[in-house]
Amino acid sequence: MESTPTSVPQIHIPPPLIFIVAFLTGFALDALVPLPLLPSDFGVAWSVLPWLLIALGSAFMLWGLLTFVRARTGVIPFRPATKLVTHGPYRFSRNPMYAGLSVAYVGFSIWVNSLWPMLMLPLALWVLWKVFIEREEAYLAGTFGEAFESYRERVRRWL
Repeated sequence: MESTPTSVPQIHIPPPLIFIVAFLTGFALDALVPLPLLPSDFGVAWSVLPWLLIALGSAFMLWGLLTFVRARTGVIPFRPATKLVTHGPYRFSRNPMYAGLSVAYVGFSIWVNSLWPMLMLPLALWVLWKVFIEREEAYLAGTFGEAFESYRERVRRWL
């Protein structure tokens, strides 16, 4: 569905910044008080897991990003959405870019073997929800009306 938006979601910072700040805060806390996520001898299987999660999360995020680019609608939340995108990864998740970033974040936390970034993730997700997702969904509901409400009813926020 296309629309001629008259406003934007009123979000002025890039959402990945929330993940970066949370991760770096956790990493800094680990430098002060080391708190390993896994034992130091966690083996080869565990050494592959972080890269698998980083790759899968990044791929899902990029799929969502490219789907927006191909639909020629605003990718970043301070640009207007001209179309309600419901295909590609948006068939499975209303927020595939955020879901992908979350999976990659977990992978990076395992890679640095620190529990601190993992403890920061719920806070990052809460901030993401309050600062970004609530505003984006209110904006989309106001811009696309019933089409967005129908989409929201049939597609989960995450996966």
